[in-house]
Amino acid sequence: MPAQIIESRPRPYNRVELDPITLDIIENAMLNARWEMDAVLFRTAMSPGIREQHDEFPMIANLDGKMVVGQFGSFIHGFKEAYDGTIEEGDMFLTTDPYACNGAVSHANDWLLLRPIYKDGRLIAYASMFGHMTDIGGKVPGSLPTDAREIFEEGVRVPPVKIYKDDELQEDVLRLILHNCRLPHWNRSDFNAIVAAIRTAEKRVLEMAERFGDDVYYSALEELLDRNKRAMGTLINMTVPETKQYFEDFICDDGLGMGPYKIKCAMWREGEKVIFDFEGTDPQSIGSVNFYLNEEMFKMFAGVYMIMVFDPQIMFNDGFYDLMEVRIPEGTLLKPRFPAALSCRTHALGRIFDVLGGLLGQGNPDFLCAAGFSDSPHFMYSGYRRDDGEWYQLYQIGFGGIPGKPFGDGPDGHSLWPSFTNVPNEFLESYFPLRIDIYETLPDSGGPGQHRGGNALRVGYRFLEPGEISIHDDRWLTYPWGVNGGLPGQRSQKILHRTDGSEELLQSKCDRIKVEPGDLLYFDTWGGGGWGDPLKRPAEQVGFDVAAGLVTVDGARRYGVVSNEEGEVDEAATEKLRSEMAAERGDTLLFDFGGTTEELKARCEDETGLPAPAAPEFPTWFSSAA
Repeated sequence: MPAQIIESRPRPYNRVELDPITLDIIENAMLNARWEMDAVLFRTAMSPGIREQHDEFPMIANLDGKMVVGQFGSFIHGFKEAYDGTIEEGDMFLTTDPYACNGAVSHANDWLLLRPIYKDGRLIAYASMFGHMTDIGGKVPGSLPTDAREIFEEGVRVPPVKIYKDDELQEDVLRLILHNCRLPHWNRSDFNAIVAAIRTAEKRVLEMAERFGDDVYYSALEELLDRNKRAMGTLINMTVPETKQYFEDFICDDGLGMGPYKIKCAMWREGEKVIFDFEGTDPQSIGSVNFYLNEEMFKMFAGVYMIMVFDPQIMFNDGFYDLMEVRIPEGTLLKPRFPAALSCRTHALGRIFDVLGGLLGQGNPDFLCAAGFSDSPHFMYSGYRRDDGEWYQLYQIGFGGIPGKPFGDGPDGHSLWPSFTNVPNEFLESYFPLRIDIYETLPDSGGPGQHRGGNALRVGYRFLEPGEISIHDDRWLTYPWGVNGGLPGQRSQKILHRTDGSEELLQSKCDRIKVEPGDLLYFDTWGGGGWGDPLKRPAEQVGFDVAAGLVTVDGARRYGVVSNEEGEVDEAATEKLRSEMAAERGDTLLFDFGGTTEELKARCEDETGLPAPAAPEFPTWFSSAA
């Protein structure tokens, strides 16, 4: 008996009623196809950023471009808004320019490929993926200059272009793009790997549509989106108040000696819709810390954060987007005007998640998470080998401490990016002229709390060849804040030990730092903020942390716990110390920032060894940012 048509409209497919078993099968087949895209990519890419760290984002979307399964939310909407050409069977599109695709990608290192999927001459779905290329040219190796003032300094920019027409690769276009990159063989391999992953998704989509019928497949995707919208609607009504909530956080500096830069957001609910308004965010920077934030992309950030905090069982997709409105003033740090530099937008990208944490938990502090996403530190090392003159170039993402959360401690030295992993040290030592002398978490760097913030990570890079390094990091001035009485986590720092015995404290954002064989870089990231009153953490748990090397004996006293090196707790001394600390401290804070930004700047050199950043200078060539 044919399925009953429940919706008929001027579209190439009819919406039909589905039984739950068929929907469940298609849902799991879609999820498997999405993970198969990753598997194909990781087995065929060459760059460690994609192959090992998984700095890529796959997606399968419905025929409207709404993501049904994927990782980073749909960027097709922004792409289609900006693209004014035709979309035809056999096409595959490539773009890398944020300004040419409405922020569908946010810096030019991300290569976005998009494939419309046709069946029997009709569009039935989209498959897409973007990945971070290690190099795209520009003024510094890695193409992420900390001192760029215009996007023209950041490497080759590709507007939306048909890189495949009628399933034929436009080899001359690709060759022109690769000609501008320092590692064309890596870029070509990563490009081909993304293409292969997208073609894998296309094959699986067509198999599902052939097996179940076009109308059933179309209807299943619509139902998966509708189901997400219903679940998210309930979640929004339960967790987002109608009263405006405000939160602000700061990027410490811009790599040009100025900062901090404020990101401010208000959130409230109107009926069934939640509003996010970034009015009050600082004007765009003259440097490269601007983040071209697509509104659809922010909806994804907010949605996935809410799902992970409140109900991880909800299938994440784009179905809920109509329930959110995002307002980002033009000319600000999050909506810069062309040709603002964008290469170091990772600091603002990370800070957005901390801002979301501060907003979404205010209405119900029991669900607050501390700060700890905070950043996505980059490390780059490049040069020519002395023996054969061969060029080497490393791009790597570092990890920090995950924040303490309502249901437990934050993991130590871990990534908050979904599905990201570290580059194995064995891989680094095999392919690059360096040795990893140290790889450890730093005790006491996680913020004390009833639930401890995750500890920071220290990596000791011993350089074996002359070269240059670049560092992108933040949270060196501002602290990863604690919540509900929890204390802030430790800030980041980078120290270079020279073979002559000298020691150099590096800025958090710097390029072209020359290194020689034997030099050792201590790359210390930040710790996660603590959650809840540290005096309420069970003393035996603190003792376990001491025995495990996660907290020192002195650090245990921040929890009011008296312990020896083996983690054995002196219960009487602990009770006395906790009583004294509680009386002296008074009420706990909902948010503990470690001080205002003005206070942190005033104490900067004494506490960090680095000069305080100067007040930001903003562009004056347009009135709204003057």
